Amino acid sequence: LIDMLDRYQRLSGNKLWDAKHENLQNEIDRIKKENESMQIELRHLKGEDITSLNYEELIGYEDALENGLTNIREKKDEIPKIMRKREQVLEEENKHLMYLVQQSEMAAMGDYQQHEPFSFRVQPM
Repeated sequence: LIDMLDRYQRLSGNKLWDAKHENLQNEIDRIKKENESMQIELRHLKGEDITSLNYEELIGYEDALENGLTNIREKKDEIPKIMRKREQVLEEENKHLMYLVQQSEMAAMGDYQQHEPFSFRVQPM
């Protein structure tokens, strides 16, 4: 297809591709190559197609995987600590709210006793 378009362009004298399109095509080609390279690297990280790798490349992938595993373990260990801290904060907030409710109830009881000084409570027999 490209050869046919080049031949048409030469014979007709019409320029099908200008510099802008050429730059875009070059950018597309570059991105395709980069994507292909990243796909190969991903397969290597998954342990696929590693027969073509030399010893140094294998060591590099091993180091990268060990570093990743260390980071994952640290994050995994950090999550329970965060949850315990949140639990402590919520417990403190709950204690404070219970204290406020108790104070409010005591104030309401005091107001009730001031308004009804002669009221009494009946005890069941």
